[in-house]
Amino acid sequence: MARSAVAQLRAAWQSLHGLPGGRWLFSRVFGLLVPYTGSAGLRIEALRPGYCRASMRDRRGVRNHLSSVHAVALVNLAEATSGLAMNIALPDSARAIVTHIAIAYHKKARGTLVAECEAGVPAVEAEQDLAVTASIKDAAGDVVAVATVTWRVGPRLPSGGG
Repeated sequence: MARSAVAQLRAAWQSLHGLPGGRWLFSRVFGLLVPYTGSAGLRIEALRPGYCRASMRDRRGVRNHLSSVHAVALVNLAEATSGLAMNIALPDSARAIVTHIAIAYHKKARGTLVAECEAGVPAVEAEQDLAVTASIKDAAGDVVAVATVTWRVGPRLPSGGG
């Protein structure tokens, strides 16, 4: 059976994060495995089971007509951060998919943004919903948005599928 994308990411982080340029390279690998999220140019700064910190530069490709980071780019950053924190903690026998996202925007997002997520992950014996919160701050440390992402977590299907 082929390794899951999460198992590949876990192995890539272990191999790369301590090397010069390793976090940048890991972020590129992540972007290749998750192409839509990769389009935002996220940089994974820290990753361990149940925790992720990721940053996103303010650049034209993620801006809106109000000269701030687009609301959907913020959702993308929050979803990716929550997903990495939670998925890296899951055993290879489990899988997860987003079923709901709620986000509150507190101020216009400008400059480099940092999202953090700390997720408690339960034992995966049966399918269940897990709400995971990610907060996004600007360079001044002000919270610009807080997202709660609901993940349906359960055992991987016998065929190896999601």
